[in-house]
Parts: sequence; structure tokens; C-alpha cells
Amino acid sequence: MADADAARKNRLRGHLAMALFALLIAVSFSIGHRAVNHIEPGALNSIRFFFGAIIMGAVAYALTPAEARPAFFRPAAVWRYFVLGALMGVYFITMFEALKTTSPVSTGAMFTLMPFMSAGFAYIFLRQISGPVVLASLAVAAIGAIWVIFRGDLNAMIAFDIGRGEIIFFFGVAAHGAYAPLVKKFIRTEPVTTFTFWTLAGSWVCITLYALPELVATTWHALPASVWFTIAYLAIFTTAGTFFLLQYAATRIPAGKAIAYGYLTPTYIILIEGFAGAGWVSLSVVAGALATVLGLVVMAFAADG
Repeated sequence: MADADAARKNRLRGHLAMALFALLIAVSFSIGHRAVNHIEPGALNSIRFFFGAIIMGAVAYALTPAEARPAFFRPAAVWRYFVLGALMGVYFITMFEALKTTSPVSTGAMFTLMPFMSAGFAYIFLRQISGPVVLASLAVAAIGAIWVIFRGDLNAMIAFDIGRGEIIFFFGVAAHGAYAPLVKKFIRTEPVTTFTFWTLAGSWVCITLYALPELVATTWHALPASVWFTIAYLAIFTTAGTFFLLQYAATRIPAGKAIAYGYLTPTYIILIEGFAGAGWVSLSVVAGALATVLGLVVMAFAADG
């Protein structure tokens, strides 16, 4: 009985972590859309991961018992962090490239296709099979996401009139979809905070190697304050924060369910953009976003597996 109660509490914590994860991600789409007019995606992500890794490293070191600190600086199987880091590098670079040409709502809707991909990768990497209720909720949410991506325009959907930004971000979404099940496969006996730090460090290395020309070309002193605010937000909340939340949740609930909280992203973004004065989307697009939320509700109450 005690074990069952502990398992339920662990699952609940995983769900709450991912609800917060979705909100933090939604804010990043909105502020990132404004920042990419002033700084290239590679440079932006390199600097945010640099600070994010420092923040997470300080937290992880402080939480590591004194006797375990030597091992903190000598992680086992370092290649794991570069694999995960490369996946996150692809995701974030394509996200900010996409935001140059498409809206935060549409990009956020593309993000909600991730659970389908994550469920597929979970089967490939972990032989984790989603149940029929979970798969049905994924289908409902994906239909809603596709409706938002095509701006609620049936003719655009029939003509497959999808923007360049959405196509670019599709590959990033696939990379992120592989990330969650690989976290569960790769994590060993190290604490989640330590695992998160080294994953962030691996991401920073991969992104920086890609972004070296952009880093050199950027006139850092001329960047507006809004860009530095975006970098600070991304470093603290959408780098250290969401990495920790995702890895925390991925060890407590199935990968497909964890990533399914991305279904909340379009709805969050619609509200953020509307209240920020960027305008409200049509009721048709809102209906698509609500369909993704319905998919999440069904999945949250469905049995695991």
C-alpha cells in the first residue's frame, strides 16, 4: 500500500512538473519571436546555454554531498551528454530559425506533434508501448495541432500550404521527441541535478561549435535590453528549469505522457500573445488549440502503458 501511494505521488509530481514545463516553453516562444530580429539563433542559444549550465552546475554542486563531489567532476559515459546535447541543439536552433518566419502560435502548435514522435521513439529505444486510450488522445491532440498550424484554413490544409518555418521546426520537434525516452535510457545512478548539468554542458558544446561564426559576428554591446532579458529568461527558466523538469518527469511518468504536456503550449501562447497586445487568433484556431488540451486531459487520466 505504501509503495502504491509513493508511486501515485511520484506520478502526480511528474504531471505537475510538465504542466509548469509547458508554461515556461510557451513564454519562450513569445519572447524568442521578438529576440530573433536582433540576434542569430546560434549565438542566442550558445550564450543562454552557457549561463544555464553555470546556474544548473552551481545548484547541482551545492546539492551533491561532499563525499560525492569528486565523482561530480568525473561523469561516467560522457558520450551520453553529447548525444542528448546534440538533440537539444537541433531543437533549439530550428525553433529560433522557425520563429524568424512564422508566428509563435503556429510554431507552438508544431511543438504539440512531439508526443506522437516521442511515443514512437519510446518504443524504439525502450520498447515502451502506449495504450489505446493514450494513442487516441494523441490523435485528437495532433489533429488540433495540425488545424492550428494551417491557421484554421481547410483550403490551406488540402493544398498542404505549410510555411518554411514549420518545416524547419519539424526536424527540431523530432529531435526533442527522441530526447525524453533517451533520458530514461541514459540516466544511471547520478542525481537528476547532476545529469541535468552535464546534459546542459553537452548542449552548450554542440551549439557553440555550430554557432562560432555567429558568436564572432554578433555586436554584443549593441544588443537591446529586450534581448538580454530574453537570454536571462531562457538561461534560467527554459534552459536549467525545463531541462530539470523534463528529466524529473521522464523518470516518473511514461515519455509519451511527459511530452504530451506540450499540448498546452498553443493555448498558453494564444493567451500570452493576446494579452501582450499582439492580437487574438480566430475562433477556428482557438478550437484547434482546445482540441490539443482535450487530448492532454484524456491522456492525464488514462492508465500508463
